[in-house]
Amino acid sequence: MRTEILDYTQNRELSWLKFNQRVLQEAEDPSVPLLERMKFVSIFTSNLDEFFMIRVGSLYDLVSIGDTKVDTRSGLTPKQQLEKIYEAVAPLYKERDKTYADIKRQLQPYGVCSLTIKELEQPEKKFVKKYFKEQLLPVLSPQIVDANHPFPHLISNQIYVIAYVKDHDKKMVGIVPVPQFVSEIVYLPGNDIRFIRTENIIKEYLELVFEHYEVTDKNFIRVTRNADVSPDDDAEYDEDFRKRMKKTLHKRRKMAAVRLEVAENLNKEQEKYLCGKLSIEPNQIFRTKAPMVLAYMFQVAEKIPASMKRPLLYEPFSPQMYSVIKDVSVMKQVKRQDVLLSYPYESMEPFLRLIKEAASDPNVMTIKITIYRLAKKARLVEYLCAAAENGKEVTVLIELRARFDEQNNIDWSERLEDAGCRVIYGFEEYKVHSKICLITYRNRNEIQYITQIGTGNYNEKTAAMYTDLSLITANKEIGEDAAVFFKNMSIGNLEGEYSHLLVAPGSLKQRILLLMEEEIRKGDRGHIIMKMNSVTDLDFIRKVAEASKAGVKVELIVRGICCILPGVEGRTENLSVISIVGRYLEHARIFSFGEGAEQKLYIGSADMMTRNTEKRVEVACPVSDPSIKARINHMLQVMLSDDVKARILTNSGVYVEKSGEKNVNSQEIFMQEAVGSAKKAEKMYEQNGRSGLDKKGKLWELLKKILG
Repeated sequence: MRTEILDYTQNRELSWLKFNQRVLQEAEDPSVPLLERMKFVSIFTSNLDEFFMIRVGSLYDLVSIGDTKVDTRSGLTPKQQLEKIYEAVAPLYKERDKTYADIKRQLQPYGVCSLTIKELEQPEKKFVKKYFKEQLLPVLSPQIVDANHPFPHLISNQIYVIAYVKDHDKKMVGIVPVPQFVSEIVYLPGNDIRFIRTENIIKEYLELVFEHYEVTDKNFIRVTRNADVSPDDDAEYDEDFRKRMKKTLHKRRKMAAVRLEVAENLNKEQEKYLCGKLSIEPNQIFRTKAPMVLAYMFQVAEKIPASMKRPLLYEPFSPQMYSVIKDVSVMKQVKRQDVLLSYPYESMEPFLRLIKEAASDPNVMTIKITIYRLAKKARLVEYLCAAAENGKEVTVLIELRARFDEQNNIDWSERLEDAGCRVIYGFEEYKVHSKICLITYRNRNEIQYITQIGTGNYNEKTAAMYTDLSLITANKEIGEDAAVFFKNMSIGNLEGEYSHLLVAPGSLKQRILLLMEEEIRKGDRGHIIMKMNSVTDLDFIRKVAEASKAGVKVELIVRGICCILPGVEGRTENLSVISIVGRYLEHARIFSFGEGAEQKLYIGSADMMTRNTEKRVEVACPVSDPSIKARINHMLQVMLSDDVKARILTNSGVYVEKSGEKNVNSQEIFMQEAVGSAKKAEKMYEQNGRSGLDKKGKLWELLKKILG
């Protein structure tokens, strides 16, 4: 059967590369402070690492088994997609290298200097050599490659110093792993922030490592391996899932190489040698003049003295507290009025306070929550453990397959179990990606609920860096749906029925498509606004095209991958797509259908990607509170008006700047509004005083005033 190739779509992987180039453009923006620009270079680099590990890795698997299935969005086979990816990545390396060099040069007048050995002053060279002999040399694990010493397994994304070593007429390869347990950079003595990368030091003194050898052709290399391995592969029947995940993490270290990065160009002999040892092709080798790993720039930024920070970093911003009144029970406030938290403009603290209160409230019977990613230090876990120790029934559905957070989640699952929490895991072929928490309590003889549904993880660290929404409601119908959801998760039922919540894989996509159909029936009176991270789902894409052809105004805010192209004649002329990349990572998912009194508004955890809609457990929740609806609509309009950080996706798949002179930076506006609302709340709190707030009606009225 012939595969239908859509003429208004683009390849998923190539779309992602364009998004990552958009990240790099933030590093090139002169209006962004210099060290923040360097952070964007680091984010671009780590994004690319993950892209090769997962997306290129999955295509690599398809090619290895001879899969020639054509991608519906682009008409390309897996092999052709890989070729296009390698072709598209090469110029991105050059752009990244140039951007890095420019920022590095501009940082030097501020005393922030990343140096090579040649750039060091004489006392600094003595310091570095002494450091090498005393701190590095004793812990290095060098190896030569010859008949008795086989080529070692190179760990994914670890940097190695490599060279030819010659003993009389015998030429061999010498390899030294840069230890992962030492600092990536070494700070030099003095008041300025001058530092040198550890691999540079090892390379400089390689002759001291390979004594009695002649050392030539020094280089750094880094291999990236396929990490797209499923815990369900080769699984033993009825095997403990946590044990299986530990095996998966071990297996990931041994996967095939999909990329080789080198610091210096390889000659033909070196290229042939490394391609043979790693089973790769020359087009999988990329030269990088910038450091292969740049995560240390976040550490450098922390080291900047306060007196220097202003021109080099964003002005500090603290998440605000204004959606709840301080010193008043969050549970009591939520029972009065729904609460919306908007991260990172608002703090996650009210939600954490809610769980802490529930842990000790004698009327609370159960706390149930789904967890996908947590911070390394998580007060949420402390409060859940305290609740279990206080005799509450605590159920935690933790997804052990959260990519690259597997070990962290394994550790937390063991801690929760030890405290007496009931820990369950996701399904064999379905990740649980939903963000939902249910508190059940008894009010006299009646069972009541407080439900929280979010667009982002319960991660206290990323809540200060990602834009997300968190709705907390005492709505009984939502609570009843949430109770059914957790019951279904406990008994392995993915096809449960819900009155209000949209739950994937059973009903979320189907309901979204029906809501879009309602707008299609309105014709040019229809209006759809959706904010997501990615769009790849073909059913959704076809429905968007259908809506556009029917005259419906469709506005998509898509941060990353977007496989549908707007402005294609006869197909998507009424569709617009913008991407916002700024100080914070745009992460909230919002779905709006219609306008005014007829509007139906949802927030949730799902993107319109097939993996989310068909292969994950996701939850979206209707927003009914008028003031919260108005607040979210305001956010959408501000984002759609953004002409500073937003870029328009064209029908050629390229992002272009918006034309206009409004200078609307949505994230800046939301920060300003959060600070203004917090000041307003503090003033009203002082005027009303602590006494009397708990009297009937007083708390309710104050909350309404604060929230506008």
